[in-house]
Amino acid sequence: MSLSQVDIEKVKHIHDVDSAQGYLFSQMAPSKRLQDALEYSKAAHKGQFRKSGEPYVIHPILVATIVASITDDESMAIAALLHDIVEDTDVGIETITELFGSDVSHLVEGLTKIDTIRDLELVPSSSNEKLVVSALSFRKMLLASIEDVRVLVVKLCDRLHNMLTLNALPQHKQLRIAEETLVVYAPIAHRLGISFLKNILEDLSFSYIFKEEKHHIDNYLDTNYHAIEMKLEEFKESINKILLKNGICEDDFEILSRVKHRYSIYLKMQRKGVSIDEVLDLLAIRIITTDPVKCYNILGLIHLNFQPLSSRFKDYIAVAKDNGYQTIHTTVFYKTAIFEVQIRTHEMHNTAELGVAAHWKYKSGGNNIKLDWLNNLSYQNESVEDFYALIKNDLYSEDIAVFSPRGEAFTLPRGAVVLDFAYMVHSAVGNRAKSALVNKVKASLLSELQNGDIIKINMSDDVITRCSWIDAVKTSKAKTNMRLNCNARLRDLNAKSSVNIVATAMKLNNSRVEEWFDRNSFERRANIPSDIELLREVMHRYTLEISKNSRFKRFLTRHRFKLKPYTIKGVEIFSNSHISDVVFDYCCHPKAGDEIVAFLEKSKAYVHHKMCKSAIKKLEANDAMLFVRWERQNIYNYNMIVSLHSGKGTLADFLNFLVKLNIDINSIELGKNKSESSRYCELGFESKEADINSLRARMEQKIKVIHLIRTDDAYR
Repeated sequence: MSLSQVDIEKVKHIHDVDSAQGYLFSQMAPSKRLQDALEYSKAAHKGQFRKSGEPYVIHPILVATIVASITDDESMAIAALLHDIVEDTDVGIETITELFGSDVSHLVEGLTKIDTIRDLELVPSSSNEKLVVSALSFRKMLLASIEDVRVLVVKLCDRLHNMLTLNALPQHKQLRIAEETLVVYAPIAHRLGISFLKNILEDLSFSYIFKEEKHHIDNYLDTNYHAIEMKLEEFKESINKILLKNGICEDDFEILSRVKHRYSIYLKMQRKGVSIDEVLDLLAIRIITTDPVKCYNILGLIHLNFQPLSSRFKDYIAVAKDNGYQTIHTTVFYKTAIFEVQIRTHEMHNTAELGVAAHWKYKSGGNNIKLDWLNNLSYQNESVEDFYALIKNDLYSEDIAVFSPRGEAFTLPRGAVVLDFAYMVHSAVGNRAKSALVNKVKASLLSELQNGDIIKINMSDDVITRCSWIDAVKTSKAKTNMRLNCNARLRDLNAKSSVNIVATAMKLNNSRVEEWFDRNSFERRANIPSDIELLREVMHRYTLEISKNSRFKRFLTRHRFKLKPYTIKGVEIFSNSHISDVVFDYCCHPKAGDEIVAFLEKSKAYVHHKMCKSAIKKLEANDAMLFVRWERQNIYNYNMIVSLHSGKGTLADFLNFLVKLNIDINSIELGKNKSESSRYCELGFESKEADINSLRARMEQKIKVIHLIRTDDAYR
């Protein structure tokens, strides 16, 4: 049996060593090894106290209790008892190995490594960087734990007890730890399939981070408690009668009811933009039965007797989730209410509640759990921001199941496209995918996939580079591989472009420039098309080399190779030939910010997207090229809420005022919190003004600004 909400309350209110010790031994038999570890932990932490003033050793004892409640693995419970010793005392890992064996010391070492990573990576609690840096911390924690997933399970139990005692800390630390729990630890629990831990961690974090929203939901559920309970009981009784009437024995099923957990309700309200009354699966029942066939029998009876919402049916028994989760989900109408119904076996229930921990708690459990996703997190070379952007889709999205023509099942995030599937099969399949059939019908590689689709991928002989598609795919595996291909292709094109640019500027044959690069082992040549100072340095070095040869001295003049800047139509050209105009060629229509190249024809610069096929042909033909880059203009994105006086013409006056400030509006929403005298207006806009305080001061000459932030700041 897993830890219940009552047990959680009991853990929360234990404040003395004897009670903690007694509760531990109620969850796991007090073997000599466990008792020795307990005494050792008590001795090591003697004289240490928590911020609440209670003896520190209560914490590791209760972490071990939580571990014991979800797994019978004694090494994990002992590691929990000892998890802070190496970090907080003079005891070394060698001593732990000597006293308790290599299995325990291996777990303690893993837990210590995670704590070290956390201490190194997390920024001060006053900073706005928490969310992004936590993503990096999360990656390192996972990679440090791939060898033994038990380390993560113990760490989650440690975090749960910290969250239960968070009220002893100052408010700024409560917020930091709660946010870290929501961003880092709850998703790990989700991925490991430990749903009860995920739900508790989310709700505990929710109560600190979004106090008002939590209060609103609690208030609704408390106010409507009796009505909700009556609806659930009536629906349960109705199902019970139907199952018994149709020959399903009373001993073969159990019906449980629940209300969706608080943070889950909040997320639904946020994502759908609905009130709590409109959350469809607020009420749910779970039917637990003896074998998978009965699950389908019960499903049939539910659908025959209650109107189902077909769009909300999911069969995770036939196609289990990556974390081993198996349950049939359906949503049905009953009288005036909508209920989610989950159907699963007892073994599936154990796995759903305990995830990977079921493997140790119930020796038969956990057999379907796959941890391939851990290995897929070994991304390379991203910045912290890039990593967070990649990882959030893998962690927070709902899943769909799709199939290869042979019937192999693949789990993808909702919104994934055909190319995501190709990369999920294998990186080589994604790299060479040229077309596809979805359910035997020809489909674009960017077609969004639906639950149950069967996909066949046709491949080319060569790798196909698709840089403009990176934002269209959903999975981090697809994005990472496509970005690697694009970067490799861009390096190759830049290396070739650098030869043409130098040859054009110095009026030399391309082969001579190529030979000079090779002779001088110039490794940075791929940077020349984007670094004007590097181009000037190369030209200077080449000129010095030529000038040593007396035959060429008379050809060298002081200004012969001096590059002059031209700014035309939003791009900068550097050339020692006169440039009369810039032409954006019709074949690729490059947009501001795209990777671009420029070719010289009759004093005009013809600008192409760097990946344009026409441009690549010109590049291969050694056509004259110029150094080109977009004009450097800093544009900043803002979000603002202002208070407008109610009345005709006030909005028009305000918009005219913004035009005078050279502000470009991207979005506008009017009428928020409307009253007789005023109404709120929310705008998203762009401005060249970087100083938010200066911008606000100018705005407030005309209007009352309620809220103004820069949205293009990664840490806001």
